[in-house]
Amino acid sequence: MPPPADIVKVAIEWPGAFPKLMEIDQKKPLSAIIKEVCEGWSLGNHENFALQIADATNFYITEKNRNDIKNGSILRLTTSPYQTAVQLHERIQSSSMDAKLEALKDLANASRDITFAQEFINLDGISLLTQMVESGTDFGDLLSFTLTAFVELMDHGIVSWDTFSVAFIKKIASYVNKSAMDTAVLQRSLAILESMVLNSQDLYHKVAQEITIGQLIPHLQGTDQDIQTYTIAVINALFLKAPEEKRQFDEHIVDILNCPLTEMAHILAQKQLRSIILSNVIRSPIPINDEMAHQLYVLQVLTFNLLEDRMMTKMDPQDQAQRDIIFELRRIAFDVECEPNNSGSIEKRKSMYTRDYKKLGFINHVNPAVDFTQIPPGMLALDNMLYFAKHHQDAYIRIVLENSSREDKHECPFGRSSIELTKMLCEILKVGELPSENCHDFHPMFFTHDRSFEEFFCICIQLLNKTWKEMRATSEDFNKVMQVVREQIMRALTLKPNSLDQFKSRLQNLSYTEILKIRQSERMNQEDFQSRPILELREKIQPEIMELIKQQRLNRLCEGTCFRKISSRRRQDKFWYCRLSPNHKVLHYGDLEESPQGEVPHDSLQDKLPVADIKAVITGKDCPHMKEKGALKQNKEVLELAFSVLYESDEYLNFIAPDKHEYCVWTDGLNALLGKEMTSDYTKSDMDTLLSMEMKLRLLDLENIQIPEAPPPIPKEPSNYDFVYDCN
Repeated sequence: MPPPADIVKVAIEWPGAFPKLMEIDQKKPLSAIIKEVCEGWSLGNHENFALQIADATNFYITEKNRNDIKNGSILRLTTSPYQTAVQLHERIQSSSMDAKLEALKDLANASRDITFAQEFINLDGISLLTQMVESGTDFGDLLSFTLTAFVELMDHGIVSWDTFSVAFIKKIASYVNKSAMDTAVLQRSLAILESMVLNSQDLYHKVAQEITIGQLIPHLQGTDQDIQTYTIAVINALFLKAPEEKRQFDEHIVDILNCPLTEMAHILAQKQLRSIILSNVIRSPIPINDEMAHQLYVLQVLTFNLLEDRMMTKMDPQDQAQRDIIFELRRIAFDVECEPNNSGSIEKRKSMYTRDYKKLGFINHVNPAVDFTQIPPGMLALDNMLYFAKHHQDAYIRIVLENSSREDKHECPFGRSSIELTKMLCEILKVGELPSENCHDFHPMFFTHDRSFEEFFCICIQLLNKTWKEMRATSEDFNKVMQVVREQIMRALTLKPNSLDQFKSRLQNLSYTEILKIRQSERMNQEDFQSRPILELREKIQPEIMELIKQQRLNRLCEGTCFRKISSRRRQDKFWYCRLSPNHKVLHYGDLEESPQGEVPHDSLQDKLPVADIKAVITGKDCPHMKEKGALKQNKEVLELAFSVLYESDEYLNFIAPDKHEYCVWTDGLNALLGKEMTSDYTKSDMDTLLSMEMKLRLLDLENIQIPEAPPPIPKEPSNYDFVYDCN
């Protein structure tokens, strides 16, 4: 007869004694269980003891998390969180440096547990740590572990960041501003500054006054990628929280290197910072890890988001300064000076302007300012056109004059094309959207030029004109041309060119003819024959293919996956691993200290969930961990990667997949275990690919061709290899 569901069999350790095997009744109060354990070892004052998970985490067992105890778990009897907090509070004030260092190491380790953290904070432990930092008497490892403990305690979100003094901020900033500082101290200091900025608008202003670009640049010029990552994270945080009015200034007046980080606009576009990131990070011989890639992606997004204001600004047709930009476009294109007001009749001048605006390709020939009232792209399109006209004048004049000399139906309208292209580029680069939590998709070429978006536009507008000619398009084909241009740009970006010149050369290889070939090839690969015998054959093969996909998904679940426990600070994320047993009956899972290299063995994963207990698989916003308050709820990308396993009555095992591929693999695999249909995009893609291959194999014309049942024998090696010719 199976044991009752509320009874859990565990082993309990106590230093200097043999472990005990016990059956814990989950209906009993935790204090009663601890008392029973203490009495077994003849220990008094049971209220001074607690139970911990006996693994690297050492997390305390509480009434809230006691249901996480599974059969076979190993627990440890230890001093209670309160007693441990009191002892450490006293020990870290020791006059002995060695004793103090050991105490701070223990505190940094214990502070990861929220139960202990709450007790230590209740003893005013955070204030004690800040006083120790402000005193400036500790250095090296002492300071490093002090800051580590502080970071761990603050990560629990118990104490508000607004409570810290200016003296503490100045001290942390001083560690960042020093040229020679212990690496661990520098890392923690940068992490603290980032958290301060992200969690408090008031602290943002204080931190921004203490840190300058010039003081952060040396950390980017080093070879430690972790330090570089933390440094860019601080810049990103300050950039993200900067008020709108602080993002704009005249870069000709401001000293960039000594500028406080409250003045954020255009700083990132300046050669000093951009070129240092390019040469010391992006082009460094050290491979870029995921976290650095994420921070570079965030930096790229925030930089492009500076364009949002212009993108969402309509042109005022009555604003003379804005109208003068259009006059300038006309002047550069046709090499005409603005005529004085008394030259010729008004009607003649209007007729001349209308003719030229038509040649420039505006929709409204009388008042082209009206074309820029659509948002997006608003005034950003006009900015791009002016940049192209001034910085690539020959190409601009050639495009305008080429099209003005064509027949009306074959001319490529430069004005309309520029407006639609700007809108398309903003969509491709997601201008105005906040960075995603899990994206690493940065493009090195955007860090190679001070005006990368404008240069990107200049390359693409020339591509559009070239494609228009290759397609022999007319005005009715405008949308078709834009679709082809979008495909050309997306395919070139997928190759991640390292420079704008490399991007341009990739586009040269993606002519309209090449795009047609690619489309034809893709159509052939996805060909769907509609004759009845073929459809019947497809229906016959589909179950076999679906079974093959199912087995692949289950095999992947058996290999397992490392998942993140996303916290408020990404680089302090915790990891956990989950894998399916080879017999497909149990899910094994457990916490990890760091991301593993390769598979994690079953016996190192303490927790188990029988597949028979799984009731349902829930995805997206319906998951319980997506309904909790916090930033994750607001993040669309995280919502798309979230899923939960419901077991027993209301217990959940919550997942956030590392990427879309793993999300599809796990949701498919779990649905397959439950006997439900696999409906992910990945399954549909695999089904199409495998079915197409199988169909083509079965439809091969093999009449009068004898297929051997055994492979042909491998021929003997030749006596010499003199016939080998090296083409290189």
